[in-house]
Amino acid sequence: MTDIPQPSPIGRLRRWLLGAPIPTSQAHHQKLTPLLGLPVFSSDALSSVAYATEAILLILILLGRGALSDQIWLSLAIVVLIILITISYTQTIRAYPQGGGSYIVASENLGTSPGLVAAAALLIDYILTVSVSTSAGVAAILSAIPSIRHVIPDAQVTLSLVCIGLVAFANLRGMKESGSVFAIPTYGFIVAMTGLIIFGAWKIHVATNAFPAPQVLTDVSEGMHNAPRLFILLRAFAAGCTALTGIEAVSDGVQAFKAPESKNAAKTLIIMSSILTFLFIGLGIIAKDLPFYYNHFSIYSTNDPRYITLTAQVAAFVFGNGSAGFYVVQMFVAAILILAANTAFADFPRLSMFIARDGFMPRYMARQGDKLVFHNGIIALAILAGLLVFFFKGQLDALLPLYAVGVFTAFTLSQAGMVAHWFKDRGKNWHVRAFVNSVGMSLCAIVLVIIAATKFAEGAWLVMILIPIIYTGFILIHRRYEAMTRQLSAMDEDVEEAEHIVLVLIPRLHRGILNAVRYSHQLKGEIQAVHVTLNERTLPDLHRQWEKYGQGVPLVVLPSPYRSLIQPVLDYVDQIREERPDVVITVVVAEAVSTKWYQRLLTENVAQQLKVALARRRRVVVANTRYFLN
Repeated sequence: MTDIPQPSPIGRLRRWLLGAPIPTSQAHHQKLTPLLGLPVFSSDALSSVAYATEAILLILILLGRGALSDQIWLSLAIVVLIILITISYTQTIRAYPQGGGSYIVASENLGTSPGLVAAAALLIDYILTVSVSTSAGVAAILSAIPSIRHVIPDAQVTLSLVCIGLVAFANLRGMKESGSVFAIPTYGFIVAMTGLIIFGAWKIHVATNAFPAPQVLTDVSEGMHNAPRLFILLRAFAAGCTALTGIEAVSDGVQAFKAPESKNAAKTLIIMSSILTFLFIGLGIIAKDLPFYYNHFSIYSTNDPRYITLTAQVAAFVFGNGSAGFYVVQMFVAAILILAANTAFADFPRLSMFIARDGFMPRYMARQGDKLVFHNGIIALAILAGLLVFFFKGQLDALLPLYAVGVFTAFTLSQAGMVAHWFKDRGKNWHVRAFVNSVGMSLCAIVLVIIAATKFAEGAWLVMILIPIIYTGFILIHRRYEAMTRQLSAMDEDVEEAEHIVLVLIPRLHRGILNAVRYSHQLKGEIQAVHVTLNERTLPDLHRQWEKYGQGVPLVVLPSPYRSLIQPVLDYVDQIREERPDVVITVVVAEAVSTKWYQRLLTENVAQQLKVALARRRRVVVANTRYFLN
């Protein structure tokens, strides 16, 4: 009976952490219903409710406290945009049931370059999604429990990095498991925010202790930029457009849903957008009137130690600061914000797979792991988002200006691709569908210009530089793969049989070495045994043993004046290559395999060292035979 190899300690630890592997035949069981699809793909969009309204207010305060009432009109304009883009992406899902994100739609209908620009923009947006959402979630925790700042050094950055690691870990366990884990926080957030809005509206309606003027505390100098009012309003609108991030996620992940995939995906998108619209406009209505009813309403920048999130202030007004209701709301707000990163972890690896499949990213990004997730994409996203949080110190004021440029670039190209699709397809009611996507394209393009113009100096310029850099990287990777294909595809050329030399390394003589010599006899060509001598006193004994057991193979002794096992072999290989440039050399190394990990510490891994050293030498092969030690 053949022994079944046991997994290594690292393998056992990996199984314990990530769970048992999932066979490909069970892939359909990992698909999502709308009930589980909503927490997986909508947490990014829904969580934006917690900071989009606040972002609008932080800009409007520049015009003075009286301008805060304009927030509701800007919110209504954003809601109209949400509805139109949702309708547009519903059409995209139905037209591309295999998954119709911006990259695929733009590539198929506008060409490779627009598709790659959309892909670059989306990849940046997904990285920012993880950074912004986790930072905002940690800010919500610190607003509820400020004392944490005194316990954990640099709490904003430290907790953000921990949260990124936890969400990445949940996704490495598999799509369905991450959906189940995130369902309670997502639905809990929806219920908590709905209750907050309903009770908040009731409390404002029955309140009688209205103050004659808004009581607003802020660290922002009102009118500090002396900018035109229209520019400030557009800037506030651009800040609020972060509420639209994540809407495209469902169209990217259509194939993650159970059959009928497109129907379930479209249903999830509509449910998500409906909830988003209600929560966003509801919180905006409460925030509009809050300064009149709340003694200490404040609008501080996130790097101010007095900073408190808008949702924390609303919860304190509705339920009372420090009450059970206050902490329940803050708990679910923090949870949804942190788990909003899950949308990016679901879509960044999938988008990377599409790009890698077409040869514009490293091919290993298209490989599914044993949990049926694209684990390389998950790990890459966690590292990049973590670096961004570390560099910007987890400050939302610094991260939010980078946000939305990428997503609206992708929105615009996707909608333009759908217009081109309908003109080519010309199916039933195609002109109506083309008109809907034309409206979506025009609005997204206008918003993109507004965001780029108003956020340029705040950091949007960085995204505008990164997009062409990433695009160039895509092109260079593709050219390299094409060059590799051309070099390796000349299969019709005559293949000459090359001369072959086999070098068997003989550090000392034992059964494992003799098996390596027997193996070398099965290879065609000249065989030489090579011994690197570190101690000349052992040579006579080795010669005597070799005459008896050497199986007729000549023994070559290489001196090693600097006591190196590797360099003399390299020099000898180079000497043979110089004398006989057409020869193929196989270096055979016998390698001991121990059953216990700690026993491996007693053996030298010469084979691996030789593979690395000889890797760049043409026509040289390193083969290692193994002998097993109990």
